[in-house]
Parts: sequence; C-alpha cells; structure tokens
Amino acid sequence: MLLVFPQWSKQYGPVITVYLGLQRVVVLVGYETVKEALVDQAEDFSGRAPAPFAYKATKGLLISNGERWRQLRRFTLTTLRDFGMGRKKMESWIQEESKHLVDLLRENQRESIYEIDNVIGQTRSPTMEDRKSLPFTNAVIHEAQRFLDLVPLNVPHYATKDISFKGYIIPKDTVVIPLLHSVLKSVDQWDNPWTFNPNHFLDHNGNFKLNPAFIPFSSGKRACVGESLARMELFLFLVTLLQHFTFSSPGGPESVDISPEFSSLGNIPRRYQLIAAPR
Repeated sequence: MLLVFPQWSKQYGPVITVYLGLQRVVVLVGYETVKEALVDQAEDFSGRAPAPFAYKATKGLLISNGERWRQLRRFTLTTLRDFGMGRKKMESWIQEESKHLVDLLRENQRESIYEIDNVIGQTRSPTMEDRKSLPFTNAVIHEAQRFLDLVPLNVPHYATKDISFKGYIIPKDTVVIPLLHSVLKSVDQWDNPWTFNPNHFLDHNGNFKLNPAFIPFSSGKRACVGESLARMELFLFLVTLLQHFTFSSPGGPESVDISPEFSSLGNIPRRYQLIAAPR
C-alpha cells in the first residue's frame, strides 16, 4: 500500500481523502505538505486520533489532546531534563550501558586485540562531541534511520475542529496521516531514496549535512518527546560497538533480506544472524 501513495499524489495531489470502512482519512503526501501541516499549522494538526492500544502503552501522552496533552508533554519533557536528557549525566549513563553491551558481546571470546580507532582510540568512550570528528559515521546513522523508515504512516493525527488547509476544509473528527514515508523516500528530497547511501548526509567536502526532510521522529508539536535522548543513544551505542567490533553476516551481505517482514503503521525488520568479531 505504501508504494501506491506516491503514485496517487501525482494523480490526485498532495492532500488525499480515503475511507477505511466508514472512517474518513486524509493523507498528506510530500515534504512541503507535511511540513506545512506539522510546522506551519502546528496547532491545527496537534490532535491525536483515538487509539486504545496506544493509550494503554503510553498512559495517554501519545494520543491525548487539549490541555491534558499539554500538561503531560510539559511533565514528560521536565522529567527527561531532570533525568539528564542532553546533559553530561545522561551521556555518562549511556556510555556505561554501552560498555555493558560490549562486555556481553565479548563474553567467551578468546582474543581481545582491537584496532585503534583513528579518532577515539581504545582508551576512552565516545562522547557527543565526537560527532563533529566522525561525519561519515554520523551520516551512516542518519541514513540507516531514513532508509529503515520505521514508522512510515506516522502516528495518526486528528482534526479536533474543522481545519482549513491548502484550499480544503478538513472536517472535525477526521483522521489525518502525515505520510512520513513520502518524505523519507521522496525523489524530490533525496538523490537515491531507495538506496542506502550515507552521501545523502554529506556535502562535497565530506562534512556532515543535515537534510530538513529527515523527520523519522515526525515534526511539529507532536514530534517524539524523546528524540534528543534517542539520538544520543543511537550515536553512543553504535559508535561504541563499531569501536570494538566488525560485523558480518554468515552468508554475506547478499543473504540479508532488508525488506520488512511486516509493513503497516511500522516497518518490522526481519530476523537474521550477525557475527560480531573483535577488532
């Protein structure tokens, strides 16, 4: 179904109405359209569609609306900041967890000789400051998120009132899907959207360059509240692992099927075997 949406946008435009049974759904396609909705008209599109499973999983933050959502979001952000999100305290905690993960992978392995990394070396853990000196690694991490396209449909939004958008009226109680897939895999935003290519995040001099269409955490008022923490975890965990191990598949890269096992609200990766060899 996801592969059909870009074709629909060419035929029907960037704002498409579909019906899932009796439920009216408006699908927003393309970077400019999604940005206009989630950023430029952020307040209008800040509503969340009712989803009982999400309410149970998140205790209300993900799908609550109005003043309750604002209070929950403020509380969550304050708690994360107090916990150390984006601070040295949190960085140190993640570094410690990274060491534990490395120890698990090293268990029962006889050799302990590691190649010294050109930037970080063997004597210290990576820090967030190292991102500036590791542009290619940073680009690989960002490209992996873009290519994986983990939540292609986004978490559905909801019209809590009639919304005027791009010449249309989106009636109250309409489910709105800002299609992240159409942004992360757009031919207008990426040179080779269906190919894993770290150069999507590098300039001609090899420096890291962030593309504004990189929105795997969504955007606007309902963007993931834990985005900063997730970015820190991804960088520190992956750099720590790559600092000490090389990874391969028993059957070689060609044996790994990178297509998702299931694809709907989320893209669920397939299981595969991985060899972690000490460097």
